[in-house]
Amino acid sequence: MFTQLNPTIPLHVLGKGDGYAIGMIDYGQEHNLIWVTALDESGEIWCAPNHKVRLGKNWTMGRAENRLITDDKRAAHEDSDKGERAEAA
Repeated sequence: MFTQLNPTIPLHVLGKGDGYAIGMIDYGQEHNLIWVTALDESGEIWCAPNHKVRLGKNWTMGRAENRLITDDKRAAHEDSDKGERAEAA
């Protein structure tokens, strides 16, 4: 079953980045939920399995940023820095 999300849900896909879930696919009880997500940085649409999706921080709700999101962003930043250094060399 496909469910269009209205409003969209801001989230983070581990290994891909921040984005907005625009839909959700539920194949049934033997499968993970699949989050159809538009990524902020690249504009790509990815179907992310449930175990790769995390809600971001929400000050109003008192939710801090998930540790996995922080680690994922740090790794992406380090990879970006390595690429820039390699290009400069």
